[in-house]
Amino acid sequence: MEEYRLHRNILCVDLKSFYASVECAISGLDPFKTPLVVADKSRGGGSIVLAVSPYLKTFGVPNRCRIYELPKNINIIYRKPKMERYLEYSTRIVEIYLQFVSEDDVYVYSVDEVFIDATEYLKYYKTTDYKLAKMILKAIYDQTKIFATCGIGPNMLMAKLALDIESKHSPEFIAKWDYEDLPTRLWPVTPLSEMWGIGRNMERNLNNLGIYKIGDLAKYDVKKLKKKFGVIGEELYYHTHGIDMSLIQQKMNIKPANKSYGIGQTLFHDYYRPEIYQIIREMVDDVCRRLRLGKKMANTVHFGFAYSKEVGGGFARQKKLPQPTQNESHVYRACLELMDKFYDNSPVRVVRVAVTNLVEKNGYQISLFEDVNEVLRERDVFNAIDEIKERYGKNSVNRASSELKSSTVKARNDMIGGHNA
Repeated sequence: MEEYRLHRNILCVDLKSFYASVECAISGLDPFKTPLVVADKSRGGGSIVLAVSPYLKTFGVPNRCRIYELPKNINIIYRKPKMERYLEYSTRIVEIYLQFVSEDDVYVYSVDEVFIDATEYLKYYKTTDYKLAKMILKAIYDQTKIFATCGIGPNMLMAKLALDIESKHSPEFIAKWDYEDLPTRLWPVTPLSEMWGIGRNMERNLNNLGIYKIGDLAKYDVKKLKKKFGVIGEELYYHTHGIDMSLIQQKMNIKPANKSYGIGQTLFHDYYRPEIYQIIREMVDDVCRRLRLGKKMANTVHFGFAYSKEVGGGFARQKKLPQPTQNESHVYRACLELMDKFYDNSPVRVVRVAVTNLVEKNGYQISLFEDVNEVLRERDVFNAIDEIKERYGKNSVNRASSELKSSTVKARNDMIGGHNA
């Protein structure tokens, strides 16, 4: 069974600079010769750049930055984000994968990245995994004009490492790794955060142990790593040796459980009292609607602010509720209590609201201090609002306060993933 898991033919396919490449494809531009960025310039210099073309990356421009950080000496082309368009392209490309393999052997990792288990198809196509990867990448380009890269390995981890570390610099955008390649291709890699699964904080912790290259981690005492970092330390050690027992077919059957609902919002200008109450109320509406649709109730409310750059800082605190709830008034009241306790009246630029410790909705026990009619009225009103929104769209009914200049709810309801639909 271990042999079956450790020696597959896994392809990890990534769509190169996806959002920027889609915009180039639509305009008939070459992404390797075009200085294009996907960002909403109308929001000002502080707006986030969602993607940059491969051409701009050759100048050291990162994929995620702010508009004001872009080079000033290049005549940059701006394209406003259109998330619905990118999702359409992503769906079309998934359909291309299904021209080659069954849906049971495709694991969609993100909007622009998938894993494909090609093991059982090589005999059918009478080809190698490398040649099959070339066929798939060619089909993607021929049908969409989008360039893709591919990592190939005996398991999902190795395919991902080959993709991230080597394929994007390969002439054919394809890299194939096997276990014997690790000492020469993976172990020399530095900084550690270049390896999938190691973030900046873990990199700093490992550096404190004298570990600076992946090879240092591969040769470190695994027992000491487990003692220091728990099961994550042990897992990282085995990853440096290319060991990953997961199967695509198993991942396809995993049904993620919602353990929390949350929303974060970066504001276009500084907010203070009383305008900030409007933003909090709208975000609580959003979170509680998701609770109702998921038939969940929350035990804990998390709330926080990040202040403007000129001030810095902020706070993030949580409050346990007297009993599980999905009522707007209960969550909103908890947010205000946390705000009154920790907010220092600084200008607010980011607001975060979340609910955790979710349980299934099994009724609500009204306390002696609550008005039963008010609780029932709120429940009926918001259930009716949910039904209207489901039928006619999110902006079909909103609070009257959504017409105020301080409101952001209409704009957010027209977005996908926080960006223009």
